[in-house]
Amino acid sequence: MVSWKRKLVSSGAVSDAMGPDPVGFLSYQPDGRMMALVVSSERPSANGKMPTDAEKAALFDSMLAYAGTYTFDNGRVIHHVDASWNPAWGVSDLIRPFSINGKRLVISGAPGVDPTTGEKVIYELEFRKI
Repeated sequence: MVSWKRKLVSSGAVSDAMGPDPVGFLSYQPDGRMMALVVSSERPSANGKMPTDAEKAALFDSMLAYAGTYTFDNGRVIHHVDASWNPAWGVSDLIRPFSINGKRLVISGAPGVDPTTGEKVIYELEFRKI
């Protein structure tokens, strides 16, 4: 992952969704399976072997992970979620407009609700092929 920007629908304010240097991977397999994992580079570290409840909440809020299948439709990739770090997502489809430029994949205009604030947002994610 190169960047993950979030724009608040209500105000237009733009910020980094997972800090300035998120660590993330988006994997598409030939068999139609996909997986996404993103963590904040500013992710807190646990103070002991087993994180406290407060540390667990901070760790949960500093990541995103899901897996499922994917299909393409009219300039969009659709992630059919089978499992997610956030059970509130359930089993659903995430529709993601995208563009590819060389080794760069940009997913832009992806609407959503910020899981930490509940605000309506529009995401723009950029990945580099490795």
